Amino acid sequence: MTVNGWLQIAVTLCLVLLTVKPLGVWMTRVFAGEVYFLAPVERRFYRWAGIDPNKDQHWTAYGFSMLGFSAVCFVGLYLLLRWQDLFPLNPANQPAVPPDLAFNTATSFVTNTNWQSYAGESTMSHFSQMAGLTVQNFISAAVGICLAVTLIRGFARASSKGLGNFWADLVRCTLYILLPMSVVIAIVFVAFGVPQNFAAPVEAHTLQGATQLIAQGPVASQEAIKMLGTNGGGFFNANSAHPYENPSAFTNLIQMWAIFSLGAALTYVFGRMVKNQRQGWTILAAMMVLVVAGIAGVYAAESAGNPHFATLGLDSTANWEGKETRFGMAATAIFSVMTTAASCGAVNGMFDSFTPLGGLVPMFNIQLGEIIVGGVGSGLYGMLLFAILAIFIAGLMVGRTPEYVGKKIEAKEVKLTMLAILVLPLSILGLTALASVLPSATDSLANHGPHGFSELLYAYTSGTGNNGSAFAGLNANTPFFNMTIGLAMLIGRFLMIVPMLAIAGSLAAKKVVPPSAGTFPTTGGLWVGLLIGTILIVGGLVFFPALALGPIVEHLSMQAGTLW
Repeated sequence: MTVNGWLQIAVTLCLVLLTVKPLGVWMTRVFAGEVYFLAPVERRFYRWAGIDPNKDQHWTAYGFSMLGFSAVCFVGLYLLLRWQDLFPLNPANQPAVPPDLAFNTATSFVTNTNWQSYAGESTMSHFSQMAGLTVQNFISAAVGICLAVTLIRGFARASSKGLGNFWADLVRCTLYILLPMSVVIAIVFVAFGVPQNFAAPVEAHTLQGATQLIAQGPVASQEAIKMLGTNGGGFFNANSAHPYENPSAFTNLIQMWAIFSLGAALTYVFGRMVKNQRQGWTILAAMMVLVVAGIAGVYAAESAGNPHFATLGLDSTANWEGKETRFGMAATAIFSVMTTAASCGAVNGMFDSFTPLGGLVPMFNIQLGEIIVGGVGSGLYGMLLFAILAIFIAGLMVGRTPEYVGKKIEAKEVKLTMLAILVLPLSILGLTALASVLPSATDSLANHGPHGFSELLYAYTSGTGNNGSAFAGLNANTPFFNMTIGLAMLIGRFLMIVPMLAIAGSLAAKKVVPPSAGTFPTTGGLWVGLLIGTILIVGGLVFFPALALGPIVEHLSMQAGTLW
């Protein structure tokens, strides 16, 4: 570890923190209906769809609208991929996507996971990239933000049956937040060398005399929303390690900022809407503590590297395998934690080549439900679910009334919270156990022993956590993995959302309880510590046995001199 590396970490996080308030203020105004300079466009959308944007929806109506919309998006994207060869803008003549891969990809992009069991440049046409994948990048990100706002409204409203209007929230989020920011970021990317064209692959001749096809296309437009919407699906197979997706240290910095920008700003939206800004800052503080701890863990593990390197006569034991040399070890460590602390999945290094503990941190980030800043929307509502659990535990320990931001937390909210939280381990551990005993699944592994188990565990962790990054070393483009990882994505997205919406509806119907001597304080350092402790204890109890079989035993074996 170096001073320069820590300076890079500090600059990146400071850039995120500097934009929390301005973005938070803007987002609050958008969802309050105070931004309307595109009102004519809005009205046309509502009129074409036959929607009354002023109609307040009960949580069940909001949920059915979201589920129905997501189902239509899935069917549309699936058919587009299956008929890809019939559409224009296909200069490389890409064939139709096979049924199991089309199912996996449609599920992936509709759930904001963007897991890719394929190489983008050799599988998707320009039309599929733009009209299919990029469109879903916008829509799935907007849905996540809207859902977070509904839970905030649940805390902010009193004696209310409604949580807002899904269609109005979706349109406003897309028009006033995602589209303008993506246009600006895409222009910046183009200015710094990211391609944006409709050209066919270019034929190049290498120094050895071989012929190589270099793919290009509408990269910048997809790259912008990929990072801003914490989607993560790359135009190219190498993702943000590819020089066309991420040409320089500056674009790398912009990408890392974009991953965290909206998720961090939503904490400010929370404080502003519940009319207690300290609540928002407290949530952000808990997130940042976990982020810094994760970055320090990866950076330390990769800097320490592998002790076996010394026996080979190398000057350093640091692990440079899997790192993009244009960015360095510190930038790769930051990126790996930010992309898994959020539900992004973009990578500028290969986790499969990290040290065992260096790979453990990104995996554990996702297993916690990506509440550490998290995806756009999903991070905040995941963190608020843990806040409900933490305040309930605090009430039991100290005998105080379990209240959070003026709402009494009762048995119904706690049961629904546990249902939402336990969905993740059920999917991750259950599907990993199934895959680990099936020869047809283990045959897809590139490694055996604990590292091979880590590859399986990470695949279902990433799918269920709607992250989309891969540990690599696993051939996931098989019918078994395409279907089971697709199932994991659906479970991780929708079986967590439904109980969360029920909690929001329950909270909105309650009256605000004024603070009293029996109210547990939720704005100080004690609360931050309790919240972080609850997150780590729950995550540790659930996932430690599985992690012990993978990265932990691999690390101990490495230290003992055992190689796999």
